[in-house]
Amino acid sequence: MKKNTFTTVQLAKGELHIYDFGSIKLHAYKTNDFIDDEVFVIEKNGKAVIIESPCFFDNNAELAEYLKDIEVEGILIAYHGAGATFLPDVPKYATQNAKDYSEAGGGKALIDNFTNVFGAIFDNSIHKITDIIGEGKITIGGIDFIIHQTAEAFDIEIPEINGVYTHMLGHDCHSIVAGEAHADSIIAELTGYIQKGYDLILTSHYTPEDLKDAETKIAYLENLKKIAASCKDADSFKAAMQEQYPAYSGQNYLDMTAGFFFA
Repeated sequence: MKKNTFTTVQLAKGELHIYDFGSIKLHAYKTNDFIDDEVFVIEKNGKAVIIESPCFFDNNAELAEYLKDIEVEGILIAYHGAGATFLPDVPKYATQNAKDYSEAGGGKALIDNFTNVFGAIFDNSIHKITDIIGEGKITIGGIDFIIHQTAEAFDIEIPEINGVYTHMLGHDCHSIVAGEAHADSIIAELTGYIQKGYDLILTSHYTPEDLKDAETKIAYLENLKKIAASCKDADSFKAAMQEQYPAYSGQNYLDMTAGFFFA
């Protein structure tokens, strides 16, 4: 399945890109919110599992309305713990470290920051995890997922669509890179995706991507490390990155990366 092989359903704010694999469908919800969230619905035999949650109240209501005729069996809450008014009675699945990340760790810090920035339109309530999961295979709603724990939360293989979900990729936008070691870990992760030959890479802040996009991101990260090593401070680093990648979006993520490399 190619990343551009989908049909589109336009909603009032966001839109759905629907990938039809025959026995299973992927509904990729592009929220069009202020932080470019993506939410993924895997549907099979009238039942569905959702990966991540929207976190603005209008998106919560819009996606819930779209899903009204689909039986949602569970939501996998990895990196995005906010938005707990979205389908509050559906079981929520997460690893223990993802739960900790959202309730007290770096994820909670981001939620607090977004609350300060966006105010009342942002749903800062944190999903209550009902099922703690671990490394390896889990079946929800008749759909198999393979869980891979990461430093902050977990990534998800979806064998039936030959896809994988991770937090961030974005082949033409900046990403949050928390230092050289983090860059190396992302490169290793993306290299593994290429070796496994996934058709689609799903991420929290971008439409579905493919292995060519992973190769582009690896080159970006290698260059980012070189630029950071050649700069003396955050401002010169950001200027050099903007000169190299003038069309890239995600300036706020570049600011955060600069903060990590030049604390």
